[in-house]
Amino acid sequence: MNISVLDELRAYIDPLTPEEHEALERSILAEGCRDALVLWGEILVDGHNRYGICQKHGIPFQTIQHPAFKSMEDVHLWMIDQHLGRRSVSDFQRGVLALRKKDILSARGQQVGARKAPAEGDAAQAEAPAADAATAQADQAAATKSTEPMTSREALAKAARISATTISQIEKIQKTAAPELVAAVKAGDISINAAAIVASLPVEEQVAAAAGGKKELRQAAKQIREAKAQARAAAVGAMLDDGEATDDAVPSKPFLANQQPDETDEQFIGRLQRILQDLQAENVRLKARVAELTAAA
Repeated sequence: MNISVLDELRAYIDPLTPEEHEALERSILAEGCRDALVLWGEILVDGHNRYGICQKHGIPFQTIQHPAFKSMEDVHLWMIDQHLGRRSVSDFQRGVLALRKKDILSARGQQVGARKAPAEGDAAQAEAPAADAATAQADQAAATKSTEPMTSREALAKAARISATTISQIEKIQKTAAPELVAAVKAGDISINAAAIVASLPVEEQVAAAAGGKKELRQAAKQIREAKAQARAAAVGAMLDDGEATDDAVPSKPFLANQQPDETDEQFIGRLQRILQDLQAENVRLKARVAELTAAA
C-alpha cells in the first residue's frame, strides 16, 4: 500500500535524540517492528521513526487505520494525547503539547460559536428550522464542555503532569524566548525556571547567553534574580518608610510576602501596598484598644 509522510506531522512532535533513535533501531533489528503504524487513509500519523528504520533495513511492519479521525485537528489532538502519556517526554515538551491542545480546543469552541443560529429577529433565523437551531446549541454546549477543562493553568498542568507554575514559565518561554534559548531548554542546558527568567532579557542578550553554554545561562539567570530581589527590597523599603513617617509602630522593612511565580513585579508591589494598608489599619485599631483599656484602668 502507499504511505504518505507529511512533514507537518513528522515535525509536530520533537524528534528523538540520536541516542534514542539508535536504541530504537537496535530494538527493531533484534525483535522486528512490534507496534503497528497508525494511518489516516494513506497518511502516516504515528510511527515515523519505525517506518524509516523498517524502510532502511527492509523489515516488515503492520498498519492500522484510526477510525475516529475526521480532520487534521483530530490527528493533532490524538498525537498530543499519545505523547503526553509517554514517560520519555520531557517536562518542557509536555507543557508545549498541553498548550497546543488548549489552543486547538479553544479555536474549535470559537468556530462552533460562530456557527450558532443567528440572533432572534434575524431574517435568516426566521427561515432556519428549529432543529438546526437546536443542533447549533447542542454543538456549542459540547464545544464549551470540552474546552473548559483546558482553559485554566491548573487543568493544563494536570494534563501535562507538571505544576501550574511550570506551565506559566513555558508559556512565557514560548512568547518571548529566542530560538537559541528554546533550544538550550530542550537540550537540558538550562532549567525551565531559569529559562523563563532569561527570556525577560532582550533577544540579543538571550542569544549571547545561550552561545556561552550552561555556565553563561545560569549566570544570566542568577544576575536577573538578584537584580529583581534588590528592586523588590527597595520598593518594599520605600513603602514602609512612608508608613513609618505617619505611624512608627509599623515594623521596619520586613519581607511581608513572597512574590508568586506568575505574578509580575507591579502586581507584587501592589499586593504589598495592600498588605501595608491592612497592617496600618490594624495598628490604629490596636492603639485605640490600648487607649480604651488604659482609660478603664
